[in-house]
Amino acid sequence: MKSIKKIFIYGTFSLLSAGLMVSCTKTFDEKTVQQTDFNNSAIVQVYVATVNADRNYIYVDANQVNGAKLISGSLFPSVGYGFNVTPGIKSFLVRDTLSATTQLPLTFSQNLHFRQHYTVFMYDTITSPKQKTVQDNIVIPADTTARLRFANFVYSPVAVPAIDVYSARKQTNVFTNVAVTDVTDFIQYASGVTDTFYIRPTGTTTNLQNYTPPTAPATVGTFNDIRLIFTPTQKRNYTIVFRGGFRSAITNIPTVRTLSVFANY
Repeated sequence: MKSIKKIFIYGTFSLLSAGLMVSCTKTFDEKTVQQTDFNNSAIVQVYVATVNADRNYIYVDANQVNGAKLISGSLFPSVGYGFNVTPGIKSFLVRDTLSATTQLPLTFSQNLHFRQHYTVFMYDTITSPKQKTVQDNIVIPADTTARLRFANFVYSPVAVPAIDVYSARKQTNVFTNVAVTDVTDFIQYASGVTDTFYIRPTGTTTNLQNYTPPTAPATVGTFNDIRLIFTPTQKRNYTIVFRGGFRSAITNIPTVRTLSVFANY
């Protein structure tokens, strides 16, 4: 009887253990079909350089593609290297979703090709929004270098000088004579090394600066170089963007211009 009792206890324990193991097994019930093959797709990124943009949403063929709102300086997608679009002529709409907004909606068509990567740059102001779509020449370096390019989407209602991008590490200009709305080709660049980039009017050695008005009790504002401190990662492709309102650095007129960078791949 004692041995039967032991067998019953051991058998019950074994069944309970097996039940626990089954109940703890993780399963994934896929509700949305995942796409892993992008050979027949186009990949698109959207960068918002539009001054004062807020609550911006992107629609492709009337389908909303971003979940979180986009503001000035936003990149969509914020994580990853783009969103998938079927090839062909696509209708884009970018608009502010607030009913009382003063931002004008922007609609445009773009012919997208399969296996190609594109960046859509939104720029100008909310009352006169514009876009420029470029096909990105993405190349993955065979060595340990990275690749950089420069896009000039600063805003000004009047003509402004073209831009040079100066590298503190190289002590030379790495991009020269880049006019507003120009996007350069990618250049090979060392990875794993931190560099500081400055913006200069073409042909000068003077760094462009932002002016910050004084706050009490100070009576004098401050001027600071516009710069980007950046460490490229090997085998990546990056775009440096100059955006904001281009104003002369005059006392009591605040200037907000900035350099930012994002990865294309």
